[in-house]
Amino acid sequence: CTGVSDRTLRAALGRIVRKCAQTLEERILARSLVEKPRLSDFVLNSRTMRAFVDSVTRVVNSDSTVLLLGETGVGKELIARTLHTLSKLKGSFVAVNVAGLDDNVFSDTLFGHVRGAFTGAERDRRGLIEQASGGTLFLDEIGDISPTIQTKLLRVLQEKEIKPLGDTKTVSVDVRIIASTNRNLE
Repeated sequence: CTGVSDRTLRAALGRIVRKCAQTLEERILARSLVEKPRLSDFVLNSRTMRAFVDSVTRVVNSDSTVLLLGETGVGKELIARTLHTLSKLKGSFVAVNVAGLDDNVFSDTLFGHVRGAFTGAERDRRGLIEQASGGTLFLDEIGDISPTIQTKLLRVLQEKEIKPLGDTKTVSVDVRIIASTNRNLE
């Protein structure tokens, strides 16, 4: 490396290190988006986390509705995806953040609609609940929904059926619901 100053050499090495770190980060991110989550993805250094994983393994193969409580950023969606992946459910994992959805948008998003149900409804559209049938519907930030929406979800939980907007018939659905919130629901 004759004729190259220390400053130039350090700058070049710095660029190489940053590029390698960026490439490694991109590979890790791409792999995590493709690979299915596993219980081994969780850090189990505390008694609380080991107890948590134990409770996850107990509900993984039930069809029970699950409510995940915790602060923002603790991995509630990762837990929901892991529950779905480890379950015997054959359908899709469908995630939706329900925070800020008004009653009409919520109903159309989750229940779908039939052609002509409202201005602009030019064709039938399946809602996310029906798309998740046979699998898991993850409702993030469930603590932010209105009492009207809560009533509609109760029917889904109790009767396992939905009614798309503008339709007179109900549609049977077989979906596991996992909900999460960072709010104290009490």
